[in-house]
Amino acid sequence: MTKLLTLLCVVSFISIPLACSSDTTAEPDVPTPAKYSDSSAPYPIASTIPKEQLGSSEGTPRELEAVWEAWSLLNKEHIDRATFEAGTFEESAIKGLIDSVEDIHTSYVDPLVLQIEQTDLSGQFEGIGAHVRRREDGMIQIISPIEGGPAEAAGILAGDIILAVDGESIEGLELLEAVSKIRGPKGSIVSLTVKHIGELETTIIDVSRDVIALPSVLLRSDPGDDITHIRITEFKGDTPVRLSEILNKELEAGSKGLILDLRSNPGGYLQQVFDIANMFLDDGVILLEERQSENVTWQASGGGFASTLPMVVLVNKYSASGSEILMGAFQDNGRATVIGEQTFGKGTVNVFRKLSNGGGLYMSVGRWYTPNKRPIEGEGLTPDILVTSRDSKEADIKQVDEAYKEINKLLND
Repeated sequence: MTKLLTLLCVVSFISIPLACSSDTTAEPDVPTPAKYSDSSAPYPIASTIPKEQLGSSEGTPRELEAVWEAWSLLNKEHIDRATFEAGTFEESAIKGLIDSVEDIHTSYVDPLVLQIEQTDLSGQFEGIGAHVRRREDGMIQIISPIEGGPAEAAGILAGDIILAVDGESIEGLELLEAVSKIRGPKGSIVSLTVKHIGELETTIIDVSRDVIALPSVLLRSDPGDDITHIRITEFKGDTPVRLSEILNKELEAGSKGLILDLRSNPGGYLQQVFDIANMFLDDGVILLEERQSENVTWQASGGGFASTLPMVVLVNKYSASGSEILMGAFQDNGRATVIGEQTFGKGTVNVFRKLSNGGGLYMSVGRWYTPNKRPIEGEGLTPDILVTSRDSKEADIKQVDEAYKEINKLLND
């Protein structure tokens, strides 16, 4: 998910003479008072490890022994040690470790921010109502405003970059840290400094926070239409059930074809993606999962209730992760024509592991591939019919028009 803090060691005086041993003998012309013989320039540096014990480092891996020693020295000798916060040391060390991994999908989540993540898939939250991501350059970008939410009403657009919250820059923050600043109680106002796509100047947009409902399955066509248009916003725990309920109701009303809209869907739970794929496949592989110690093939169980329903799929450049898995499964199994834009390219398997401080670690433990072994990570998937535009609203309209055109071809064949 994010790029984290880089821990730097700053040397103030490049010309500092460094002792090669604990010998404190000064250079001929440099006075060396005994009580300062282990101090900084212009005096040579003696051993950096005091004779007294620094505390127990038993069990510390060899590669982390120096980290333990640095922590001990700072807490024992630094002039401002009384102001140190143990939690800050802990979190900075964790973030430094993660930063060295150089994986934007691996990140630390502190205890307070973790609460945000836990509510995201629960059904509702208080905030502005928008899906966001952290780009590789560290910028916080709107994937899509939630339909009918405060962000959409205030003029926040898909693709917008959020530069500051209430005048405070959020550059360099983790995604969930930025989200924690944007969210807030119902009725409060948050001032966002925004840069729209294609514009040089920034603009300030005030958004009134509200309770945001998070339905993951939306019927976009009129009930009873011959062609059903269903949008899945993300894959939550109840998404397969909600999709099944809506689709069955429309089939009973006489629907003959489906437009499955995965545009701007950032992903979600893998099991739910698998369950949805199962609805539309009679057999075949849904995805291939490659982990450090094993490879797993996710095979369709067969007999999906909508396996013969004529269907097309819509995607765009913000369709990611689970959306790409579903798209790849349908393409490689010849199940549906995919229309839209090259997808986002998030093909890592991520798990959450809770830490003893109440926070947690999201980390990449594997990679996903389509049934035909096409990679997803960093590349995305190419639709069968490419439909795009520099104007996002125009692209949306053209993609839907093309979807109706294609589904009608299937129904008339």
